Amino acid sequence: MGLGAAALGSMLPQELMGAIGKATGKAQFTPAAKRVIYISLIGAQSQLETFDYKPNLQKEFKKDIKSFLEDSGQRLTGMTAGQTKFPVAPAFTSFKQHGESGAWVSDLLPYTGKMVDDICIIKSMHTEAINHEPANQLIYTGSMQAGKASIGSWLSYGLGSLNNDLPTFCVLHAKHSNPKANVQAISNRLWSSGFLPGKHAGVNLRSIGDPVLYLKDAPGIDRDLRRSMLDGLSALNQQTLNQVGDPEIQTRIQQYEMAYRMQMSVPELTDLSQESEATYQLYGPDAKKPGTFAYTALMARRLAERGVRFTQIFHRGWDQHGNLPRDISSQCKDIDQACYGLIQDLKQRGLLEDTLVICGGEFGRTVYSQGTLTESNYGRDHHPRAFSLWLAGAGVKGGTVYGDTDEYSFNITTPDQKVHVRDLHATILERCGLDFHKFGYLYQGLEQKLTGVEPAKVVTDILNSSHMMKH
Repeated sequence: MGLGAAALGSMLPQELMGAIGKATGKAQFTPAAKRVIYISLIGAQSQLETFDYKPNLQKEFKKDIKSFLEDSGQRLTGMTAGQTKFPVAPAFTSFKQHGESGAWVSDLLPYTGKMVDDICIIKSMHTEAINHEPANQLIYTGSMQAGKASIGSWLSYGLGSLNNDLPTFCVLHAKHSNPKANVQAISNRLWSSGFLPGKHAGVNLRSIGDPVLYLKDAPGIDRDLRRSMLDGLSALNQQTLNQVGDPEIQTRIQQYEMAYRMQMSVPELTDLSQESEATYQLYGPDAKKPGTFAYTALMARRLAERGVRFTQIFHRGWDQHGNLPRDISSQCKDIDQACYGLIQDLKQRGLLEDTLVICGGEFGRTVYSQGTLTESNYGRDHHPRAFSLWLAGAGVKGGTVYGDTDEYSFNITTPDQKVHVRDLHATILERCGLDFHKFGYLYQGLEQKLTGVEPAKVVTDILNSSHMMKH
């Protein structure tokens, strides 16, 4: 009997090995967040030039810390493994304290400084991955191995849709304004549904041209004819589904129906002409330019107010191995006012209280310079042991700075406040009303989870007690 069941399992479509129907489309307990906006800074911004203020490094300019690295057992990337010296590179920018919290923020982020009492800055993030592709897969899918489901797909699967006329998970790609930036390639693995049904994958909304390719009807095809064609196609697909039981056929039926509804909803969504001039001024002058970060941030707010469960903005160009002062200045200018505008816009519309916003990259950057070091020019290599990101909304404690690092921003010095990528995932799920211990999907005989099998925890210290999960 056991061998027969195993043989049957090997012959069935892999999708049938999943826990079909396990997700209810409802939170497991009262959620603080109905929706999530994740701003992904691809390439990994330097914490030393943004949030992790280390004024004493000025005294150690060009100090060789090779022995410190050797004693730490730090793993090096292939880009600096051949260096014979590892000179300290102090941040070229100055910092100021802001808000009631007194949080230190770089002068490269003046608008972020204005909103520090709305956000929680975590300075004690860490990860195992030291190169971009595995690090991005880990932070956006929970695993360095390809084929896993992304965060947005997990939330789509677990919670369902808030708007039947738009996708549950939308992806926006923002252009960077610096033509000389080192741009990391990314793939749809970062917004894929992996082993989950295909309908939970992220849908790309383009900023230039048609928002969604092939969404328009061909010339001579009106809405009634399109409806008739879809009804006929659905009947044929349903007949095949009844015969073979492949759940991907059901996914295809649902995707055709979604595309039909999106033909009406997407043009209204992407028509920003009705936005007020005050809104454009809030996000900055680039908000009127399709494809800019400011434009996509404003689009993220429009998606949030229309009930899109998970919106992900990818902004590339943060991989600064050289020319860091030049490149990070333009990158910060791209996002600074627009992020401020997004948080203020959500707040004044009453959306921030149940929208979780996250902004950060896949790891941090080294204190030592990669290659040539002068006072005005240097670069930084990858650093997984300590990096910074910020969160806002959905019961996150604004005005909080969580965790700290040593004088080199190298190791986390607050062990009780270390936040692994898995802890971030557990906290996102908890904010959305899902218990990461219980929330999973049976695939090929294993219960898959966003947080994997390693230990994880909800970072309760950054959450208001009145918004804690209630089972």
